[in-house]
Amino acid sequence: MTSLRRHLAILLLPIILLGAGCGGSSEAQKLATTPVTITIWRVFDDDSTLSGIMSAYKALHPNISFSYRELRYDEYEDELIRAFAEGEGPDIFSLHNTWIGKYESLIEPMPDSLTIPYSETRGTIKKETVYTIQEEPTMSERALKSDFVDVVVEDVLRSYQANSKSDTEDRIFGLPLGMDSLALFYNKNLLNAAGIPEPPTTWTEFQDQVTQLTQINTSDSIVQAGAAIGTSQNVERAFDILSILMMQNGTQMTDSRGRATFSQETDAGFLGGEAVRFYTDFANPLKAVYTWNEDMPASFDAFTSGNTAFFFGYSYHYDLIRAANSKLNFAVSPLPQIDGGKTVNYANYWVETVAKSTNAGDWAWDFVQFAASEDRVTSYLDAANKPAALRSLINTQLENDVLSVFAGQTLTAESWYRGSDASVTEEAFLDLIDAFLEGSEQERALKDAQNKVNQSL
Repeated sequence: MTSLRRHLAILLLPIILLGAGCGGSSEAQKLATTPVTITIWRVFDDDSTLSGIMSAYKALHPNISFSYRELRYDEYEDELIRAFAEGEGPDIFSLHNTWIGKYESLIEPMPDSLTIPYSETRGTIKKETVYTIQEEPTMSERALKSDFVDVVVEDVLRSYQANSKSDTEDRIFGLPLGMDSLALFYNKNLLNAAGIPEPPTTWTEFQDQVTQLTQINTSDSIVQAGAAIGTSQNVERAFDILSILMMQNGTQMTDSRGRATFSQETDAGFLGGEAVRFYTDFANPLKAVYTWNEDMPASFDAFTSGNTAFFFGYSYHYDLIRAANSKLNFAVSPLPQIDGGKTVNYANYWVETVAKSTNAGDWAWDFVQFAASEDRVTSYLDAANKPAALRSLINTQLENDVLSVFAGQTLTAESWYRGSDASVTEEAFLDLIDAFLEGSEQERALKDAQNKVNQSL
């Protein structure tokens, strides 16, 4: 039993207990038998991934049904905004961890307690249905911190003020079902051919191996790329890769107010600029690590074609790579780290949250908690093949051939952007990469990127 469910079992407060098996009605009976449909919108996962959890919830609450809609990533935000504007938004919807600030005004944070009706059939000879209404405390801040990995707490626990006269308090704005982190995919055949027995564990080793693996012909064309890294437009999740390089080398990404500070000089120098230079060197023909340029195909395609040794991706890329090239001999290893530095990985995940406009009352938040609990979320993780966000499930996934790398990085995964428009920030980072490659004044380029990010807060 998870600590959340233990807390609920201990603190459960029945406030109404009325029998209604032989006629008559009660508020409890009315609430427990009134049909309620909970509408859920999510990305990437079809309804089969949550079918077990939805069935288990219906078994407890037969009056509940679900309307589940899976949307394409490229249409999701537009559809979400349109639906809410027209008063047709979902009750529960998924948000990327960097989008919470953008949609904060549309979210109803988790309340302190939920009022949930239950029905129970009692008796052996003469059966009677008893209806109760129970006031149940929701997940506490303490339980959130003990159950979930640190980055979840940092992202979902936010200041909330119900109105201008209310006190500001910390409230939970969503709960994740899983947790992903950036890792290194590698082509085993290319490493074997180059005499490289193991993938790199540090960025210094990564540079050395990229140099060994890169093949350039007499026309200065890259025949075989050591890694897909260095440019902005044809490297998938270039923003994530550059972000984690900054985070690993000690760049202060934001200050205590959440303002971006990655361009500032410290006693150790312009760490943010050093991270950008490290990244762009792989696309600089004058550097020994030159392995990539803007004329190369998209990084995913380059890797699945077998002509690129390293690709940075997430757990969901595993099945996509296998589908694109079933014969590719590849594996996954942890993200390289800085020699002797603090281990830092990059978090990428979605949270389930409840719309302020919902008509489902407390049902929606009750289901989100139910789905995210240890007892239930494992069915989703198994169906979706995703790493867990709950601390208690990490060790079990360390035995999984595919998920072990990602599960091993979960405790050290971090994120940094908590503003209101992640797309603006990503664009600023891509422009920063281009500015360095074009030879622009680097300190000015860093400050421009920082200003763009701060304008999105």
